[in-house]
Amino acid sequence: MIPMTLDEIARVVGARLHDVPDPGARVTAPAAVDSREVAPGGLFAATAGARVDGHDYAAAAVAGGAVAVLAERPVGVPALVAGDVQTALGLLARHLLGRIDPTVIALTGSVGKTTTKDLLAQVLERHGPTVATDRSFNNELGLPLTVLRADAATRYLVLEMGAGRKGDLTYLTGIAPPQVGLVLNVGTAHVERMGGGLADVAEAKGELVAALPPDGLALLNADDPYVAAMAGRTRAEVLWYGGTAPVRAENVRLDGAARAAFELVTPTGRAPVALGLLGAHQVGNAVAAAAVATALGLDAAEIAEALTAARRRSAGRLELVERPDGVTVVNDAYNANPESMRAGLRAARALAGDRRAVAVLGAMGQQADASRARHAEIGRLVADLGYGVLITVGAGDPLAMADAARAAGRGVAVHTAGDAAEAVTLATALLRPGDVVLVKASSEVGLAACARALAGAGRTS
Repeated sequence: MIPMTLDEIARVVGARLHDVPDPGARVTAPAAVDSREVAPGGLFAATAGARVDGHDYAAAAVAGGAVAVLAERPVGVPALVAGDVQTALGLLARHLLGRIDPTVIALTGSVGKTTTKDLLAQVLERHGPTVATDRSFNNELGLPLTVLRADAATRYLVLEMGAGRKGDLTYLTGIAPPQVGLVLNVGTAHVERMGGGLADVAEAKGELVAALPPDGLALLNADDPYVAAMAGRTRAEVLWYGGTAPVRAENVRLDGAARAAFELVTPTGRAPVALGLLGAHQVGNAVAAAAVATALGLDAAEIAEALTAARRRSAGRLELVERPDGVTVVNDAYNANPESMRAGLRAARALAGDRRAVAVLGAMGQQADASRARHAEIGRLVADLGYGVLITVGAGDPLAMADAARAAGRGVAVHTAGDAAEAVTLATALLRPGDVVLVKASSEVGLAACARALAGAGRTS
């Protein structure tokens, strides 16, 4: 972050100084919304959530090194009191961007955003100082926090942008106007809140390319018809990837650990890529990252080398843990929708090979009126892929998953658990040495804790 005085920040965000002995004190480190993550010299943004009110941790944040607290009320320690902390963070981020000149790259999609962002960051880091979204901090709080980590030396600012509703991407691109926009795909994630259909999701995702300037670049997935149609919504130059587009993958194959290798094709040539990530679906994420890197002037050989060296950075996304007894836990429990559920199931089954595959699956949220049918489709897929055991977690739609798997008649042993704790107990009793177990559900189900419990003291990769 560019050093700024408390008085300057107050003017930018329209805040009042309270309990501030020195308005000239400088903030020299980024902002944080978790008091435990505040760096010395940073700013603590006190947000009120459903379970925790950050204002209650203001004193602890200052004791831990925060220069001041961005708050909505006086907190007894140095504070900038604004009407709304979220709005204030956005204003501060927009101001900072006006003082530096990175290439702002925004990406969105229904699935694959975080992995693609992590891959792209690892490619670009080799060519200049790069700041990228941490974990999945891709919303109205996470995006400004990412921007505030940038400084005058930052060459690339890679921003994952999430959209739960129409208008979200318009808001985020207003804070950080991108020069380069990447759209991965349109799927059923958040479909309930967006209007109920894929066309509604596409309308929301298309807000990103609509925000690009005439001299910008839009990277669009030629394999997704909803994404391809977004070409008509942008004034920017459109560059295609996937399919038979100029940037694509050829000769895709999986190794014995279910990691994909392929030949990357770009306008600058061809080069081999061997990914260190689990699953054939990672090829699409890698090609998307390669398309952005190509647009920014990198050649095929250097992109391929960086993609081959890249590793998983964000937890809970096909994270492998090898237990001492030979059980492999695949923690994919960060979130779930039908597209990511299918990808995770196929990846874990490919990894298992001749070993027994076990699935511990919970609900996929926000699936609107089609929710029960979509859960049933996943149950049938579990059976069709040859899983040996399915444990569904929770009442309602997960039971439709269980019923469909039983009805498929492929020999899968189906069990049901009421909650994550019961799933741990059940899975612990059922797992045998050598099994591969996939744990996946929407985040609110809480199966991340289940995955950690099953993994125990195993070795993460």
